[in-house]
Amino acid sequence: MDTTDVFEYIQLTVDATTNKVTKTSSTPNKSLQDELATLNTYHRQLVSLETPIPLPPVPVNPKRSQQIGKLRETGNEAFRKAKHQDAIKMYTLAIDMAKTRPGWEPAGLVREEIAALYANRAQAYMSMREWADGAVDAQASVEMRAVNNTKGWWRRSKCLVEMGRLEEAQEVVSKGLEFGADADLLSLRKEIEVAFDKQAARIST
Repeated sequence: MDTTDVFEYIQLTVDATTNKVTKTSSTPNKSLQDELATLNTYHRQLVSLETPIPLPPVPVNPKRSQQIGKLRETGNEAFRKAKHQDAIKMYTLAIDMAKTRPGWEPAGLVREEIAALYANRAQAYMSMREWADGAVDAQASVEMRAVNNTKGWWRRSKCLVEMGRLEEAQEVVSKGLEFGADADLLSLRKEIEVAFDKQAARIST
């Protein structure tokens, strides 16, 4: 059975004044004529609207970006003053605002913002010795951005070390180093190796 599709070239023209679309060839084609009639009707209706059609939204809302940046900087300032609870509150507000960006805004921007904010909040938790919360936030940070996120990898691993979860900490360091050598991660890897040696020494005695 022949299933070859038949392609028919049909030339269309657009009137420079009215923007009406018409078929140039004289070959009868009722289906096409109906489609063009519908298209031209929609066009006339849009042009005749009293209220102009709104422009599409800007790719990134600058006001939202400024608000997120201001919250983050306020959190950083609170952290520098050792007001860790206040810093956590500001970072949380910024995270919530970044998460509610409209769907048409670039996903990459949201991931960058959230990755940095989670890393900052992880550091604030760590300063309060709340290792579990710090580990969760650091993990969220590296999930949002694995590359060029040394702070996220280091903070996740450091929290695990503080909780005595050395095997997991070692895995996190190794994974972080896959994205590039870093002095802090290399130093933490040595710290973990020393902790393993001490652990083995205690067991042997």
